[in-house]
Amino acid sequence: MNLLEQLKTHTKVVADTGDFASMMAYKPIDATTNPSLIYAASMDAKYSDLIKEAIEYARSISADKKVQLEKAMDKLAVNFGLKILEIVPGRVSTEVDARLSFDTDGTIAKARELIALYEANGISRERILIKTASTWEGIAAAEELEKEGIHCNLTLLFSMAQAVRCAEAKVTLISPFVGRILDWYKKERAVASIPAPEDPGVLSVTEIFNYYKKYNYNTIVMGASFRSMGEIVELVGCDALTISPSLLKELESTEGTLTIKLDPANAKSLEIAPVPMDEKIFRWMMNEDAMATEKLAEGIRNFTKDLVKLETHLAGMI
Repeated sequence: MNLLEQLKTHTKVVADTGDFASMMAYKPIDATTNPSLIYAASMDAKYSDLIKEAIEYARSISADKKVQLEKAMDKLAVNFGLKILEIVPGRVSTEVDARLSFDTDGTIAKARELIALYEANGISRERILIKTASTWEGIAAAEELEKEGIHCNLTLLFSMAQAVRCAEAKVTLISPFVGRILDWYKKERAVASIPAPEDPGVLSVTEIFNYYKKYNYNTIVMGASFRSMGEIVELVGCDALTISPSLLKELESTEGTLTIKLDPANAKSLEIAPVPMDEKIFRWMMNEDAMATEKLAEGIRNFTKDLVKLETHLAGMI
């Protein structure tokens, strides 16, 4: 078997793309999108019908242009999700507006709206993961949403503080960003590369995975944002990995033998101290972690930039 086939026997493979053709080619269980991916896909003429339908829906809701734009943005995200669910047998992640990252009530309200759109199209909330940034406020929103049966994917996760808080909030899934952690440390250390076994992003996901399994948390660990196949190989056995089409292709075209690197049974035997968690501890731990603080803020800013680009594109069409 090639490496992709082997990986699928040990880890749930999730497609990190908004491109339907890639999903059909690599047959992932789940798929995840974000504003950047949807913006890129929306520039492709083959997805124009999804945009037109979103605008028509928004116009049917209100004559107010501002309201139309908000509703069209929501409907477009759901339209992509609906198409993805025709391809993947599992779940799709749909992201809440990044500008709500520090607004617990706003995040909850938006998540409910997105779920209502899916349910109006006959899709059970069991097949949807609502994505929100792993801020204190975002995690608090997810904690409430999970109680309503709205499952959440906490994204832009870079630290143990975020991971522990998510586990205690009983969120369904977290997405620790491997490659973005690596990017920060390469710049900090002024080096061109770091070997995959020593990759700080790989080590972070390994630490989180072992902590969760040690203390029997049910939250799924899904490594994300990979820069190389080597990072993926070092995380075989992780609950899930969301992988871009280019790396899926590389895995598929590579022969070899994968070794399980993350093992729940092994984690149980490790000496790992519990991490106490409340808001004061969370904020202090984040303050002490320059990488996590900077990459979280940067990620929110970049998702917002692509949201604004998409809004500008839709506004012109409206």
